[in-house]
Amino acid sequence: MTFQGLKLTRPENTRQYEDLRQEVRDFLKTEREAGTYAPTGEFGGGFSFEFSQKLGKRGWIGMTWPKEYGGHERSFDERYVVSEEMLAAGAPIRAHWIADRQSGPLLLRFGNEQQKKELLPKICKGELCFCIGLSEPNSGSDLFSAQCKATKTKEGWRINGQKIWTSNAHRAQYMIGLFRTSPATEENRRHGLSQFLVDMSLPGITVRPIINLTGQHDFNEVFFDDVLLPEDALLGEVDQAWKQASAELAYERSGPERFLSTYLVLGELAHIHQHTDDARTQEAVGRLVAQLWTLRQMSLSVASMLQAGVSPAVEAALVKDIGTNFERRVPNIARQFRPKADTPAEDRERFETFVNLATSLAPALTIRGGSQEILRSIIARELGLR
Repeated sequence: MTFQGLKLTRPENTRQYEDLRQEVRDFLKTEREAGTYAPTGEFGGGFSFEFSQKLGKRGWIGMTWPKEYGGHERSFDERYVVSEEMLAAGAPIRAHWIADRQSGPLLLRFGNEQQKKELLPKICKGELCFCIGLSEPNSGSDLFSAQCKATKTKEGWRINGQKIWTSNAHRAQYMIGLFRTSPATEENRRHGLSQFLVDMSLPGITVRPIINLTGQHDFNEVFFDDVLLPEDALLGEVDQAWKQASAELAYERSGPERFLSTYLVLGELAHIHQHTDDARTQEAVGRLVAQLWTLRQMSLSVASMLQAGVSPAVEAALVKDIGTNFERRVPNIARQFRPKADTPAEDRERFETFVNLATSLAPALTIRGGSQEILRSIIARELGLR
C-alpha cells in the first residue's frame, strides 16, 4: 500500500487549476450575495435541484465523463478543485452529489448503452438524484451478510427485503442497490451479491423516514415488496457485485468530503482566534490545520490514482478512516476554545451554530461509507496483519 506510486499533480500549482478555482469561488460568492444559499454547517450544504442545475450548466457535474454521455472529459484534479471549493463553502450540492461521485461512474462502467445515454446526460445537467442501497437492519457495514433478495423470473428480477440508513431515498429518482442473488459459500462470503439499477417510482417500494438528532430527515428505511425490475436492471455480473461495490466505495471514501465535513467549524475557530497570542490556542488550531493539509495530500494522491485507472480501495479506506476521525475531533476541540466576550455577536452566533450542529452529526461521520472496524480490517488485510 502506497500513496506515492503515482505522480501527484497539485491543483494549486498550475495556472489552469488556479483559474478554475477562482472561477468557482467567484460563482459561489455571487450566489451567496444573491441569497441563493447561506452556509449552515450541514454536510453537503443542503438539497437544491435548482443549485445543482446551475452547476450542470457550467459543466461542473460529470466533469471527467465522456462527452458522448454529457460529460466534459476534464481531469480528476479539476473535479477535485470544484468538489473542494463546494464543500469548503457549504454549498447545497446534495441533490447531485452521490450521482456525480459514484453512481454515474458505476453506470459508465457496468450500465448498458440505453441506460448510459438516457441517465448520464441528466445527471450532468443536475436533474437526477441517486441513493445507495447497501446497509440492512441486520448487516450494517457487514455487507457480506446482506439478505435483501433479488430472484430471477421470466419478467426480470423480483426484489423483496429492506434497506436502511439510505440517504435521500425520499428524494431520489434512482437507487443503485446491492441485493442477494445466490447464497454465499463457505469458501467465499463475497459470492452471491449483485447490483441493480432501481427506479424508485416502481410499485412495491415504500420509503419511511428516519429522523436524526438534529430533527432533520436525511436517512430512510426502504422496503421492497415484490418489486419487479426489468432484466436489464442488472449491473455487471450476477453474483460478482462485491468487486464492483468495492470499486464504487473507493470513490466514496477518498474524496475531500472525508475530511471537510466539519471544515466550517475549523474555519470559524481560526477566524475568531486569528489575532490571539495564547500559545495553547495557537497550538490547537495549528495542529488541526496541519492535519487537514496532510489529509488533503493523501486524498489528492488517491484522485491521481483514479485518474490513472487504478482502483485504490485500500488507500481510500485509509483516507476515510483517518479523515473521519479528524472530522469528529474538530468540533470537540472547538468547544474548548469558544469565542471570548468581546467577539462580535454575529461571529459568536455563527460559531455556536456550526459547532452545535457538527457535534450532533459527528457520531455518524465514522460510520457512513464504512465503519472504522470495517475500514481497519481492510487495511490490516492489505498489510498482512490478518
